[in-house]
Amino acid sequence: MAPDYVVVGSGLAALSFAALMARSGKRVRVLEAHDTPGGFAHTFEEARKYRFNAQLHYVWSCGPGQSVHTVLKRLGLDRELTFERYDPDGFDRMRTPGHALDVPADYDVLEGRLNAVVPRAEQAVRRLLGHVRGTAEEIDRMTAARGLRTRVAALARTRRMVRFRTATLQDVFDSAGLPLPAQTLLALQWPDFLLPPKQLSFFAWVLLFDGYMHGAYYPTHHFERFVDALVGVIRDSGGEVLCNRTVVEFLTFGDRVAGVLTHDGEEHRAGGVVCNMDPRRAAEMIGLSRFSRGLRRKLDYEYSPSNFVAYLVVKDLDLRNHGFGRSNLFHSEQLDLNRCFHDMYVRGDYSRPSFAVTTPTLLTDVRGDCPPDHQIVELLTVADYQRFLDLKISDEKGYRRRKKVILNTMLDIIERDYVPDFRDHLVFRMTGSPTTNERYCRAPRGNSYGSNMVPAQMGLRRLDYRTSLQNFWFCNASSGYAGFAGTIWTGRRLYEVLSGDRLLERAA
Repeated sequence: MAPDYVVVGSGLAALSFAALMARSGKRVRVLEAHDTPGGFAHTFEEARKYRFNAQLHYVWSCGPGQSVHTVLKRLGLDRELTFERYDPDGFDRMRTPGHALDVPADYDVLEGRLNAVVPRAEQAVRRLLGHVRGTAEEIDRMTAARGLRTRVAALARTRRMVRFRTATLQDVFDSAGLPLPAQTLLALQWPDFLLPPKQLSFFAWVLLFDGYMHGAYYPTHHFERFVDALVGVIRDSGGEVLCNRTVVEFLTFGDRVAGVLTHDGEEHRAGGVVCNMDPRRAAEMIGLSRFSRGLRRKLDYEYSPSNFVAYLVVKDLDLRNHGFGRSNLFHSEQLDLNRCFHDMYVRGDYSRPSFAVTTPTLLTDVRGDCPPDHQIVELLTVADYQRFLDLKISDEKGYRRRKKVILNTMLDIIERDYVPDFRDHLVFRMTGSPTTNERYCRAPRGNSYGSNMVPAQMGLRRLDYRTSLQNFWFCNASSGYAGFAGTIWTGRRLYEVLSGDRLLERAA
């Protein structure tokens, strides 16, 4: 019997949608090209003892009554999938030349710490944080609004959303008159977007920053358990998750999508097709001319930049003795993040880099990612896809050498500023580049977040789940929101639209 829905791809948006649909009684079949489900959330094993998550580091909206928790509660997973909260007194440690800030999960405390960094700029700090809190409240009201009357009422209270609808983070910093050191310390989360302040949408930054202010989390049993649990709900409810199934064609009849064809020649027909793969790539496979002019304009988006990531393991070294724990470290060798980003991404110069450091082993007491006397460390920064691709094609040894140079520059900084004998304890190292993202996660141009989070691509007229073909819907970061909470919300939203079943946020 044909399923009610065929879902192309198994990222978190797809798995969330499929699990909710399967739990509601619909027949669902998920097709994944990789040998492991999860997309950027998948976990892989190296050296038969180290387990790394591909991209995710820390997440938000996981507390009782928040969006992720609401989905898990509906799926009956809220007791199985629990989260550990980052240190509320400093979930992100920001470090730049001559300045430091531990970001607390409290706006009033944050204001005091920023005032200590930039004395005599109290009014600018207060203005900026007022814009952040006010915009976050307006976005929450708009997101929660259902029905024309409620939306109209919410629109009447969106003064800041209207004012900043085309603003970058840098624009709002400047309008508040915030001094550069405070700007840099607040924007040092830039690896979470892979964009500098002068390019990043203020709305995108507010969504993530305010989300973390309400709680930064890490899964108690790591991300692998999270993906496995969603897959388990689908299968236990009679659905299927099939890996090593590359979709090579969408089966269309007129303006209707009836199913897909996989590389093994097997047809998968269904009442509806949900597309978790990149919307533009899917539309190109179908034929862009088959879509409406308006949708073609929305599909003409710019991809987000890609990244360079290092997966490391240290042995017989307790990083807690060096200030690490339930927090992330964001470091920049330059105070001007816009220039720093330009040096790395445009010029390929990593001599004075900015990067993130996360230590998954210290974020939960549940082991399973490495042996007891080992700790995992991951480093992340931006990388240009074309530069790495050209080097990989033209000079494989040069490609590997370039990755080694970037890693060693970051290791030099870690040993200089944080852990003097870090290399002495390093027992495993592996690096990934934009081409790695493209190979394992099928991300066009190695993009990390789907469409780029610039103002032009974060407005109300951006791409969403709707297409101009019948029985065909988009469901991924580019047609919703990126990141852990964003993609889960995207899958949940499509479920609500197609099922008519609205999940309500409630305190647990």
